[in-house]
Amino acid sequence: MVYAVVRAGGRQEKVEVGTILTVDRVKADDNGNIDLAPVLLVDGDKITSAASELANVTVTAEVLNDLRGPKVIIQKFKNKTGYKKRQGFRADLTRVKITKIA
Repeated sequence: MVYAVVRAGGRQEKVEVGTILTVDRVKADDNGNIDLAPVLLVDGDKITSAASELANVTVTAEVLNDLRGPKVIIQKFKNKTGYKKRQGFRADLTRVKITKIA
């Protein structure tokens, strides 16, 4: 069983080949692929975490589609002063599928 922990969008995610993952919006190359930076690689009983050995490891993902996250409403209110503020936010996301860990 081979899996890796990759750095994706400010978070770390555990991935295997075939895992579908939603990360912050990333730009794909001409073939529609992206490379994710591995933090840890587990190959059976062998665990690789040294930065010099992880430099040789590549985790490739195929971009499936771009989407937007749910809307988050931010409301601020101060009592007795008449201060009210309402603001919204939607994250730009990308759905990717892990194709290769080598």
